[in-house]
Amino acid sequence: MRVLGIETSCDETAVAVVEGEAGTGPVGRILSNTVYSQLTEHRRFGGVVPEIAARAHLERIDGLVAQALDEAGVGLADLDAIAATGGPGLIGGVMVGVMTAKALAFAHDKPFIAVNHLEGHALSVRLTEPVSFPYLLLLVSGGHCQLLTVRGPGDFTRLGTTIDDAAGECFDKTAKLLGLGFPGGPAVERAAEGGDPRRFALPRPMWRKPGCDFSFSGLKTAVRQTVEKLPADDPRAVADLCASFQRTVGDVFADRCANALARGPSSTLVVAGGVAANVYLRGRLEEVAATHGAKLVAPPVRLCTDNGAMIAWAGVERLRLGQIDALDFRPRPRWPLDPAAANRV
Repeated sequence: MRVLGIETSCDETAVAVVEGEAGTGPVGRILSNTVYSQLTEHRRFGGVVPEIAARAHLERIDGLVAQALDEAGVGLADLDAIAATGGPGLIGGVMVGVMTAKALAFAHDKPFIAVNHLEGHALSVRLTEPVSFPYLLLLVSGGHCQLLTVRGPGDFTRLGTTIDDAAGECFDKTAKLLGLGFPGGPAVERAAEGGDPRRFALPRPMWRKPGCDFSFSGLKTAVRQTVEKLPADDPRAVADLCASFQRTVGDVFADRCANALARGPSSTLVVAGGVAANVYLRGRLEEVAATHGAKLVAPPVRLCTDNGAMIAWAGVERLRLGQIDALDFRPRPRWPLDPAAANRV
């Protein structure tokens, strides 16, 4: 099975072609994975501007589709389906990707598959690793922070989520306060190298409390207050604060994942999403997984940030099950993986 995947939910215009076996097993092959990063357009604003993002997607998408097909050595006739992120995300960008995918599917008589962006992250580990269902997932990115049980495409149970801000947003805010640039995650990780992670005592919201929910707004406030008091003549201050911040986030992740692992035995803990690229945080999660007799598995770093390959792979997983969508599918700014979660206590 070969599927073309289109991802336009935020500030990456991405198109990929992925190949997978017709059976239900994990591990596929990436035939192409093209990405246009809009960092230059957004950096001067210190964050993503939705209208600029949508226009950039529109300008680049056709060329990237052609490039992805060329690099994969296939034509549209060789594809089994066209998949695109249908939400959640910045709705202007999502519309660009969905309408492009629908047009290709209609013109070439191919199935259209609308993929939940979060499901793309959730299933991405199975593109490169033989991970079987079910598994425990920590999904962490700029806009999301959740713990879920993953039983298969479209089959998720949310165990916990952030009650305010996402971890990735907290990284971006910290980087902005310290003048480290955008995107914040890689900038904070670089600045933390060699820093003293115990110099600054920062709050660990929800730490050692029951359940699996997260909270990061208090941590953001504490970082801002600490930045305002940093000594200007201390060359180590920024590195030490970044290391302390990173350690604090690691403490929270480890604590919340420990609670989730204690709920029921799980042999695999998967971490996915942009924040999963952080090497220090991966190390902390490896420790907590080992403590509970589980193994940590994460996608390659290149597949942690937004990309078309994860959307194409989710398309493969859904196509195997006959889960295709009609061309009247409507793009969604919000699309929870577990719609019933809000009604559960």
